[in-house]
Amino acid sequence: MSFSPFSSMPMAKLRNTIAPNTLTKTISFFFSLLAATAPSLSSATSASDVFVFGGCSQQKFSPASPYESNLNSLLTSLVNSATYSSYNNFTVMGSSSSDTARGLFQCRGDLSMPDCATCVARAVSQVGPLCPYTCGGALQLAGCYIKYDNVSFLGQEDKTVVLKKCGPSEGYNTDGISRRDAVLSGLLNGGGYFRAGGSGDVQGMGQCVGDLTVSECQDCVGTAIGRLKNDCGTAIFGDMFLTKCYARYSTDGGQYNAKSHKYKTNYGGERTFAIIIGLLAAVVLLIIFLLFLRGVCSRGGK
Repeated sequence: MSFSPFSSMPMAKLRNTIAPNTLTKTISFFFSLLAATAPSLSSATSASDVFVFGGCSQQKFSPASPYESNLNSLLTSLVNSATYSSYNNFTVMGSSSSDTARGLFQCRGDLSMPDCATCVARAVSQVGPLCPYTCGGALQLAGCYIKYDNVSFLGQEDKTVVLKKCGPSEGYNTDGISRRDAVLSGLLNGGGYFRAGGSGDVQGMGQCVGDLTVSECQDCVGTAIGRLKNDCGTAIFGDMFLTKCYARYSTDGGQYNAKSHKYKTNYGGERTFAIIIGLLAAVVLLIIFLLFLRGVCSRGGK
């Protein structure tokens, strides 16, 4: 698979048939329930594709240049690698440093492999139109992050603020601030490259890009959390994205985009949906069987 950023059998008749109108109404009822439950699965699986931010370098490359070819190879490697890994980086060597393409992807730590692969593929498809013919580009979706450039950046800690977003203030609520600070402290002390937790109605999340060392990751997350507390104050939600890490928190009930700030995982979405469909199918089969028995008994009593 190559990614360029630019460029039926008939049903047997039943011996003892059920009245067509009754069967039609029953099946129609089943599909009405199916349609009613389907949106919950759709919203759960699409949340990781929500756009957060994107950026492009100023340096451009020419169409059909060696760098474009190397960049396309790099992006293909990112997409393919995301099917089995939540983080990876690649370097496609060119004849000169300016023709060498370097890049990485990082999926959110709680994403499944299929969702990670889908997110990275979506990010790669969007970064081309966002950064046409630029040597460097970066794109953050809710579930994944990709970055590429012809300038070396892999393994380098960078705590530059890329995006800061603070929600409206809820006033100085001592309990709310205490829960928020407890969640952020949990993220700071959680260790690892991906951290998530909650306290009451407050949820939090933090993550580092996988090319940092453990100590660099801790330093980066600590900086992001410190900026969140200082810059967002009593806001009901806050996002602090640095170049190589981020920290976020959210309070339920905030008036903002729930897709961008709902941190509770949705892994149960598909399983719950499947259980609902199974139960509905069983109900339909039971109704059909009872109607069938009633038809047999009616004919037997005549």
